[in-house]
Amino acid sequence: MSDEEKKADDNMLFFEAFGDIKPIQQQRIEPYRRKLPPRPLNLPIGDEDGTERDLYTDQEVETGEVLDFARPGVQLRVMHDLRRGYLEIGAELDLHGLTVRYARDDLNRFLKACQERDIRCVRIIHGKGYRSEGKQPILKQKLNLWLRQRDDVLAFTSATRRDGGTGAAYVLLRNPRKGKR
Repeated sequence: MSDEEKKADDNMLFFEAFGDIKPIQQQRIEPYRRKLPPRPLNLPIGDEDGTERDLYTDQEVETGEVLDFARPGVQLRVMHDLRRGYLEIGAELDLHGLTVRYARDDLNRFLKACQERDIRCVRIIHGKGYRSEGKQPILKQKLNLWLRQRDDVLAFTSATRRDGGTGAAYVLLRNPRKGKR
């Protein structure tokens, strides 16, 4: 069989298989539209004395539970290193023993100062709540909520045992020079 015969045979087989198929009649093709990223709502965190309940109170955590949060886009390897305590801790804040109001104020001042100094990873000690009423970790629950609400926090997780275990957290901060993405 010559090349022309093979070609004619292939064409005949093709038309036998697809000959009765008709093209779709389409007037217009929809252009691709890139989805816009979700925009966070600017909701108030709470009242000034710290007595008003925070948003998302259904995210309460128990004393022994591990905190673990990462924004979309944080690499798995970075989270692995954060969980293991491999990232260099640039600063530390000890909140345990403080009231909710003072803890929130100290946290805000601390994170702002860290951003100004280009500190990317910090340890925050919130305590395990053994001395609080009901033996519940109030500051741990609040810290879990507050950090999730901050745009400058990329990820956080409970510390390793040597650094305080479930009574402390490693926090990864956004690089202030890169800004928001």
